[in-house]
Amino acid sequence: MVLIKGDLVSDKRSYCKKIGERILNEFDSSSPCKNMTNGSSSTSPALTSGYSYVRIEAIAKYIKSKTKFIPKVGIICGSGLGGLADQLDKKEIIKYESIPDFPRSTVAGHAGCLVFGYIDHVPIVCMKGRFHSYEGHPAWLCALPVRVMKLLGIELIIVTNAAGGLNPQFKAGDIMIIDDHIGFPALTGESALRGENDERWGPRFPALTGAYDPELCKTVMSCSKKLRMDSIMRKGVYFMSAGPCYETIAETRMIRMLGADAVGMSTVHEVTVARHASLRVIGLSLITNMCIIDPDNKCHTNHEEVLEMANIRAKEMEKLVRDVILTVFPKPKPDAKTDSKK
Repeated sequence: MVLIKGDLVSDKRSYCKKIGERILNEFDSSSPCKNMTNGSSSTSPALTSGYSYVRIEAIAKYIKSKTKFIPKVGIICGSGLGGLADQLDKKEIIKYESIPDFPRSTVAGHAGCLVFGYIDHVPIVCMKGRFHSYEGHPAWLCALPVRVMKLLGIELIIVTNAAGGLNPQFKAGDIMIIDDHIGFPALTGESALRGENDERWGPRFPALTGAYDPELCKTVMSCSKKLRMDSIMRKGVYFMSAGPCYETIAETRMIRMLGADAVGMSTVHEVTVARHASLRVIGLSLITNMCIIDPDNKCHTNHEEVLEMANIRAKEMEKLVRDVILTVFPKPKPDAKTDSKK
């Protein structure tokens, strides 16, 4: 007879079963998915291969019941870049924790709410806080909000992030227009599209060539010149690692050799799902620090410096995003016949 936390167990098989139940219970209680479906955990296939179209549609319907906004643009705010949401007019805020089947954001610099509002005449929804693999979320869940925003009505998604600079011509404080990415987790099997495909979202085998709309990349650069920000603008390839550890010197050198200009722990899952759903994509990386490749360098990358640089460059990023949106969605000209009657 063995006593396990108050339970008397009489044989080896019962003992093993009881231990297994304890482990599963402890895993469920600490799972980042615990918040979903009104606080209950689930071991259904949905948690390993993604929610069905109907279940995601239900999330979108719930959000629509809480706001009348029909957004044209979705913005995902990276670490420390939540100020992008603060510039919206006529704001309405829905906290993640209030949305059924929606996970929570657990990282400093990610507030954890959807913010609806306007930039001038353009209706916007901002994710003030995103989800990362290192929080324990599967890839599909990191990208879940993109599908929700698609059903809410967005046509364009602007994905921002804080990233470490790899290109020696970059410096901390630069803004990189992402023109391509290397999704290392996806190459090792952790794709946001892993699992059964639903054609209502997109094809089984989507192409990611030109994932970051080339014409929109030109628009961003043009807007930066107009705002006299071209001295801090760069273009390059973003590399996604799973995190949460910052890269070793050897890893940093390898990533640079693979052709990346900046490295971070997000974005790729979201962009993959966005393109699968035929959304146009703009990607912007704020270079918050330069990655260390010298073994004699005693400095260490930390999240505090990431947030500090994001705070320094926040206003420039906000101005740029605003100008890009108003360029892509110009205010409709008044009808000539209507004007002539006035």
